[in-house]
Amino acid sequence: MPHALADRQAAMNALRGPVRLRTLTVLRWLAVAGQTVSIIIVHFALGFPTPLGLCLGAIAASAWLNLFVTLRYSPQRFLSDREAAGYIAFDIVQLCMLLFFTGGLQNPFSALIIAPVTIAASVLPLRFTVGLAALAIAGVSILALNHMPIPWYPGESLELAPVYKAGFWAALSFSIAFFAAYAHRIAAESVQMRSALAATQLVLAREERLAALGGLAAAAAHELGTPLATIQVTAKEMQREIERELADHEDLADDAALLVSQAERCRDILSRLSRHGEAGDVMHDRLGVDDLLREAAAPFIDQPGGPSIRIETNSLDGAKKPVLKRRPEIIFGLRNFIENAAGYAENDVLISAEWGENRLSVSVHDDGPGFSPEILARLGEPYVSARAGYRLPGSKSGLGLGFFIAKTLLEATGARVVFENRHWEGSPHGLSGAWVGAEWDLKATNASLIA
Repeated sequence: MPHALADRQAAMNALRGPVRLRTLTVLRWLAVAGQTVSIIIVHFALGFPTPLGLCLGAIAASAWLNLFVTLRYSPQRFLSDREAAGYIAFDIVQLCMLLFFTGGLQNPFSALIIAPVTIAASVLPLRFTVGLAALAIAGVSILALNHMPIPWYPGESLELAPVYKAGFWAALSFSIAFFAAYAHRIAAESVQMRSALAATQLVLAREERLAALGGLAAAAAHELGTPLATIQVTAKEMQREIERELADHEDLADDAALLVSQAERCRDILSRLSRHGEAGDVMHDRLGVDDLLREAAAPFIDQPGGPSIRIETNSLDGAKKPVLKRRPEIIFGLRNFIENAAGYAENDVLISAEWGENRLSVSVHDDGPGFSPEILARLGEPYVSARAGYRLPGSKSGLGLGFFIAKTLLEATGARVVFENRHWEGSPHGLSGAWVGAEWDLKATNASLIA
């Protein structure tokens, strides 16, 4: 389990992606421009006296840092998480200094302290996000207690009630924490989905390659059959001639017999390849529903110590059995559900299919303990194990992508996938067994599903 979680976190961090230096420098230039314009307007246009030197010094520090990193490094350089956190921490400290010179939390621009924390939560791991949020809250707390007077009309001062300042401090602190948590959660879910979809694409590509190899094997067997038959006939003629004319040459007779036997062996190999390669052969790229279910369940039928797997098909209203295109997505998706059912079933797994004029449904039902309640509501999401709490003895804990991949592949063919627990008559647990169903609207998916 620790290794699986570590692999998952590593994959998510890789997909989250590093931050380019150019991204942060552009944001900082925007901040420098905005801060400069604000100070100039307040001091010169509105006539509020400000500590101009201190404010411009704080702004110049940001500009100097930008110039330094621009001249020192390539704008396309990717920053490590630690470096990006350092740059954002500098922005938080610089903004706190500027607010300290201009009234602290009384300054309406103090709400901008939320911005760098939100950016950090979107691009950095949790530990750095927490550290930067804590830094921002510490800065807000200091500004609530100590700051220079807010720029105001000459001869007057603006002092807010302590209770108001306390309320504003609480609002800012909670806002920092909330936006950080919210942005990090959204970014994490986005990374999870990209990671899971990437895994799905890899699985589908593998299944398509296997199907293509099967078709290639069938085509090769078909093409090689004719010359091999010619070789076999010629070898048998040679063997008869040697036995009739050169009976005293035992070496030649043995060689001829070996040639015939090896030709027959090649014929058997090509025959097996042709049978196994039917899945991708152009002449066999269609199959009935019952053939589809048998192919998907083939690896789990008659397994020693495994459950009994039954396949049932039923036509609704006398509808003709649909002939389907061979889709690796459907075969892999159903096989994943069947594997899970076979792994948790006590004795039996029922695979059934029903079809009507415009509908095809396939379901997998086992007599095991069923899906746990806390998992059932989230089943089909990435990184959710199928039956947490019911782990099989000796089984390995995966990343929880199996059901997500199967569901995604089936939905890509137009299926609607449903998970639930249904009563299995005679279940030794007295519980509902796990039931997974996939249903296709044949009218809507006719071009991509029906052969």
